[in-house]
Amino acid sequence: MGRISGRFARVEPRRQAKAMLFGLLSDLPRKNCWSIAEWAGQTSPDGMQHLLGRARWDADRVRDDVCEYVLEHLHDEDAVLVVDETGDVKKGTHTVGVQRQYTGTAGRIENAQVAVYLVYAGRRGHAAVDRELYIPRSWTCDPDRCRAAGLGENTVFATKPELAARMISRFFDAGHHVGWVTGDEVYGGNPTLRSALQERGIGYVLAIACSHEVTSGAGKFRADALAAKVPKRAWQKLSAGSGAKGHRFYDWAVIDLAEVRPGSHQLLIRRNRTTGELAYYRCFSPAPVPLATLVRVAGSRWRVEETFQAGKGLAGLDEHQVRRYTSWSRWVTLAMLAHAFLAVVRADEHVRHPTPDGLIPLTCNEIQRLFTMLVVRPVHDVAHRLAWSAWRRRHQARARAGHYRRQAASQT
Repeated sequence: MGRISGRFARVEPRRQAKAMLFGLLSDLPRKNCWSIAEWAGQTSPDGMQHLLGRARWDADRVRDDVCEYVLEHLHDEDAVLVVDETGDVKKGTHTVGVQRQYTGTAGRIENAQVAVYLVYAGRRGHAAVDRELYIPRSWTCDPDRCRAAGLGENTVFATKPELAARMISRFFDAGHHVGWVTGDEVYGGNPTLRSALQERGIGYVLAIACSHEVTSGAGKFRADALAAKVPKRAWQKLSAGSGAKGHRFYDWAVIDLAEVRPGSHQLLIRRNRTTGELAYYRCFSPAPVPLATLVRVAGSRWRVEETFQAGKGLAGLDEHQVRRYTSWSRWVTLAMLAHAFLAVVRADEHVRHPTPDGLIPLTCNEIQRLFTMLVVRPVHDVAHRLAWSAWRRRHQARARAGHYRRQAASQT
């Protein structure tokens, strides 16, 4: 809180932000302004809602503080920036950026809100350092709808790779440094993003589709057609990093590509040792690097899934019940800070207190549990709980009466 306290114009929103962070770090089964306010001992959610919607503070400045905090504590010379999107399934049509679109969270097309995140992944840990909300064309073509959701009148459509490039540029323009960027096919198939990284001299290992065309010394081929020409002796068994069940071993092969731009350009191929399934990556580095380095960077992409899982499961990243853009950006920024806190404590504990034999190292889940039990003191007295029960029922009665009035008016 000391890092972000200067971002608030008044002490009241600063105290509310601290209460919200405690709530986001709590073991509440559902985290929103109502549940956190009740848990924190407040008499109504008005203060929490004011913090997200109307209080004077800049969520982008806090986002920059989160980035500085993560890099200070999780710094790693071999760290990788991972870019990926995640979706939150929503109801209705008024939540900013919502429309029917594919989201990996549901694994299908759903009414959802999608955001692109930038994750810093190193050996000490990983956490999100930036975020951009994806605003579909159905929104940018409707200025009135954008205005109602708190978006600027000049909001223009930006693809997910363009949002990724925006965050990556912001990261490096702030003076930070990493040597590599990785992402899935959405980003690997975008030539503009790849060119922007090459111009900055940043290496990348970006997934591409099997139909993606590349140029080798023998000509232009689809990635899968070129992979079929790889001789058996060219495959190497290497680990893409450790997972919950040990090292993730795959067979890997690499092919040099013919590019007019300077640097080392390669096609990296991954083969599942059990199923034989292939995956493809387009790679660039300012100077040639060993195959093991490319494999390590490719394996870092799994860290973003762990970040999303922990951010949503432990810090309420996806549980916001807000409609306007300002409220969304403030909620996810505080959730990013809450998760970053857990990641930093985990990394520091692993250094300060080596794990005794017979125990696994402290996880973010266990740190959250201990923090809630030993540090935070939520209000649980009976009078407080009964008062909140009455408040909820009164609010729901007003909402129901308003619904009935609108229904009656529409029928006349």
